Amino acid sequence: MNKNQADVTKRLKRIEGQVRGVQRMLDDGRDCKEIIQQLTAIKSAVHNASLAYMRTYASDCVLQLDDDDPVKRQALLDDLITLIGKTG
Repeated sequence: MNKNQADVTKRLKRIEGQVRGVQRMLDDGRDCKEIIQQLTAIKSAVHNASLAYMRTYASDCVLQLDDDDPVKRQALLDDLITLIGKTG
């Protein structure tokens, strides 16, 4: 596992803990505002983990591309733009 994968894994484990925390909050009947705040934090954490992984994906794929193949390069760019559009 490289450093970037380890970073994303660490982020996902933290998110998993946050989700479990919200489940406990729901079970305990905690205040709605507190729960919404935690859900918003989870959404932000997932977004940031996605961006971190996409950065790695883009770097790895771009470095492995054959510079003489503009069709592959354009396909990669199109895929990345589509993925980024879905993270909003």
